[in-house]
Amino acid sequence: MSFYDATVPAYLQILGSLSGLLTKAEAHCTAKNIQPDVLLGARLFPDMLPLTKQIQLASDFAAKGCARVTHSEVPSTPDTEKTFEDCGSGSPKRSTM
Repeated sequence: MSFYDATVPAYLQILGSLSGLLTKAEAHCTAKNIQPDVLLGARLFPDMLPLTKQIQLASDFAAKGCARVTHSEVPSTPDTEKTFEDCGSGSPKRSTM
């Protein structure tokens, strides 16, 4: 088994699951009349990073890890996500895989 085979499918599964969670979170905000930035800025514990940063890190690990595995140029992705759509709700679009 190659390192690529051991990592890329896992990244794709994780990003797909994250996308599904974001879609559900966005629907929850709509149904309960919650401002999306409240949930996107939430922390499960005070010393954790906000949800948007967690999403950025997961996406960056996947994209940059895959670039390194394939000996490609490591992508530079600015952390500008502020909405569910920016974060990839419905599709793992932050990732460049």
